[in-house]
Amino acid sequence: MSSFTHATTLFHSHMKSKQKTTSTTNNNNNPFLLNQTPFSAELQSNTVTNRRNLMSTFLATSVAVLAVQGTPLALAQNWGTRSFLREHFFEPGLSPEDAVARIKQTAEGLHSIRDMLETMSWRYVMFYIRLKQAYLDQDLKNALSTLPENRRKDYVKTANELVDNMAEFDRYVRSPKVYESYLYYEKTLKSIDELVAMLA
Repeated sequence: MSSFTHATTLFHSHMKSKQKTTSTTNNNNNPFLLNQTPFSAELQSNTVTNRRNLMSTFLATSVAVLAVQGTPLALAQNWGTRSFLREHFFEPGLSPEDAVARIKQTAEGLHSIRDMLETMSWRYVMFYIRLKQAYLDQDLKNALSTLPENRRKDYVKTANELVDNMAEFDRYVRSPKVYESYLYYEKTLKSIDELVAMLA
């Protein structure tokens, strides 16, 4: 092991001495390095200035192109993916017909979570209920305008029952109490089916 270290040490010292000799010979043989004039320094500064001008022109052009295209107001205010998805899919200013369609989809979705209740997948049920509650209130208000005046009172009563039943369903799923969860699940289904029948 000592012979290996000794050979490596000699090799390094040889490389160092060789580098020193080549660097001194290069300085002596290169006339451009010895005779640096103010003109060459000025040429280098012009090159740097030209590069800066080129980069600033490129950046200004790209910014101008982006400014001409513009970005939608909702995207400019909230750049995050989560906020974009929330605004685009769950909180847009839906028309009353679209709100009715989303209420019908919510009813179908609530009917489909029975399997999750039977397997007692409480966490998934809780996430699903909270997701639906997040936009159902706005949809119920938007869908109210599609009904004639004489049916609005019954609609409001049924919508309030639906919201109360979903809140209780969420509470019992969080506990988790099996019997009460099933009871309020059935009440929620009954309320939302009545709403869908009114909106049809």
